[in-house]
Amino acid sequence: MSGGNSELTSLHDQGLPQEIKFCKRCVVSNQRPSSTVEFKNQNKKETIFFDENGICSACQYHELKYNEIDWDDRRQQLEMLLDRHRRTDGSYDVIVPGSGGKDSMFVSHVLKYKYGMNPLTVTWPPHMYTEIGLRNFEAWLDGGYDNISFHPNRRVHRMLTRMAFVNLLHPFQPFILGQKQIGPKMALKYNVNLVMYGESQAEGGTNISEAFEPKMNPKYYSIPREEQKNIYLSGYVYQELLDQGLDEGDLQPYTPVALEDIKEKNVEVHHMGFYEKWRPQEKYYYAVENCGFLPNPDRTEGTYSKYNSLDDKADGFHYYTTYIKFGLGRATYESAQEVRNRHLTREEAIALIHRYDGEFPRKYFNEFLEYIEIDEDMFWQVINRFRSPLLWHMVGNKWELRHVVE
Repeated sequence: MSGGNSELTSLHDQGLPQEIKFCKRCVVSNQRPSSTVEFKNQNKKETIFFDENGICSACQYHELKYNEIDWDDRRQQLEMLLDRHRRTDGSYDVIVPGSGGKDSMFVSHVLKYKYGMNPLTVTWPPHMYTEIGLRNFEAWLDGGYDNISFHPNRRVHRMLTRMAFVNLLHPFQPFILGQKQIGPKMALKYNVNLVMYGESQAEGGTNISEAFEPKMNPKYYSIPREEQKNIYLSGYVYQELLDQGLDEGDLQPYTPVALEDIKEKNVEVHHMGFYEKWRPQEKYYYAVENCGFLPNPDRTEGTYSKYNSLDDKADGFHYYTTYIKFGLGRATYESAQEVRNRHLTREEAIALIHRYDGEFPRKYFNEFLEYIEIDEDMFWQVINRFRSPLLWHMVGNKWELRHVVE
């Protein structure tokens, strides 16, 4: 299961820019990918884009967010959407995917207690719950929601996570793919026509068109039925996964829903971030005050914050692998977002990045190794195999980035 199949390509064969640039307004670089490898015919990375002034697409969106979007009008659009889907017979009228983080707490609470909806919350659980993550999940459900947690076959999930780490240095790829599908899949199963996620992809510059389109593009969660076996998962295409000893039932949780079913059942997938001026720090305060959310007792490894992505012991390795592949660690992602939302200056963000970015997530390292069934030597062999010479060089006996934000 160590990979090495013909589909694997080096990082910079996947379309990342050869000239590294940092946004002049925030701190992100043009190495930030905007999409996850999912389908064989989409295995080229796309990055956020920069305008002629060196401003990234995420910052461009935030200019719209603060200066041009009429948020009163957006809230009226939300009320009209919810009125159209609201049911009076006690059945569910909206699906809210989440795991009890600040965003899912905010979305579900507002929908139920402000707008009178009857949400069904659905969860694609973390690989390994942290103590604080499980506590927040329980607090979320104690807030008064029905919940369905779908646990994929753990043997298969661990196997796919291991292969994704070894082949792609992307241990979260199977998790992300399943997480994207859980909302629409449960909507189809329970005959609910509305799915509401939290943050819009426009926030991070992934898809700035979502600033103007209330519905999420179906390509992010569905695919024509005839293409469902074109998934690109953990470094393999569908048939190669079957050759690895998996069967079609094993792959069903990761297979996107058929586009034809979405259209037939009129399922709409939306982001609350289209209707709400989304500021993560404010969602944190809301979740603390209204939903019983608790932050980490200590600073999260790799960054300066205590309240983002707390629920999974594997989460730190997702951000550490982005640091290795793209030169962008957890402190970069979080501080860039806070610069855009006017909570940090660029200079403050740079200082935080220089202090915390790339910090190794030591706390759960042994549990992560055990989970994906590799030893420490193999872990570092894989890590170093994915260090691009464009980004990394050896200084003495230590790896250092060639380019850092200044």
